[in-house]
Amino acid sequence: MSYPIKLQPVFKEIVWGGNRLKNDYGFKSDLNNIAEAWMLCARKDGDNTVINGEYSGMSFTDLVKANPQLLGKRGASYEEFPLLIKFIDAKSDLSVQVHPDDEYAKLHENSYGKTEAWYILDCDEGAQLIYGFNKELTSEEFKKSIEDNTFLDYVNKVNVKKGDVFFINAGTLHAIGGGILLAEVQQNCNTTYRVYDYGRLVDGKPRELHIEKAIDVTDTVPPTRSGDADGEKVTVDGGFAQDLCSCEFFKMSTLEIDGKHFFNVDDESFVSLLITEGNGTVEVNSNVVEIASGDSIFIPANSGNVKINGKLNILVSTL
Repeated sequence: MSYPIKLQPVFKEIVWGGNRLKNDYGFKSDLNNIAEAWMLCARKDGDNTVINGEYSGMSFTDLVKANPQLLGKRGASYEEFPLLIKFIDAKSDLSVQVHPDDEYAKLHENSYGKTEAWYILDCDEGAQLIYGFNKELTSEEFKKSIEDNTFLDYVNKVNVKKGDVFFINAGTLHAIGGGILLAEVQQNCNTTYRVYDYGRLVDGKPRELHIEKAIDVTDTVPPTRSGDADGEKVTVDGGFAQDLCSCEFFKMSTLEIDGKHFFNVDDESFVSLLITEGNGTVEVNSNVVEIASGDSIFIPANSGNVKINGKLNILVSTL
């Protein structure tokens, strides 16, 4: 049976995290901070639990293993659930890092690669992130800049604002800056090569760096994209929609609804709804579920007509 499946987030405490996810979204946790809330995940190190309906109490991993048709045709070729979707609250700067592509990751890490995208939900005035390099470097120049501590002179620092979107292909150097709250959609992989960590200590020791592998996989040509969405905001029933970005792994868009909105979910892919603001309801096959800011809703593939009613901002992700 297809119905709107509501998922319990998985919380992660990390040295750079803050408490906006507790304060803004009402997430409850005994952790000192919630750096990341994993909103759609089926991994050994983080697995959502279904909290409503027929599958209530089941882990998301068990749900998709028992019902692979929920993923749709595009999901059939994946050995594991293909996406990982997060809220990230950066109270301070994250390490500068890079992720491998599928080919390198399978050879060296026995995992998928990691292409991802960021959607800026909010940020402090003057907040910045690192997005690639500000000039083209050779691999030798990249390595030397790390060794002689001039590395930060060559990174591309970008001022951000609410609504910006950054597509981060595998191999793109990047770092979220302090004061940024964002949603991240990515391949289901956490393989990270840390390049620079500001001399930060955890339990009295610096965090591990992965310089040689980072040099292997990093694209040292400046990025050609900016923080703009791929598409213009267009009028739809009940509000507005906007395409943010699309690649071979996922598509992202937003919905701003004030009223009633209808869309169809075919047999190609499931749809993830991440509620970023507001409240209302979502209905599938006469099953109505209340939704509010901070909720993660999984709509199975081939669900047919979906109705959203309320005043809501939603990040929509599909394969």
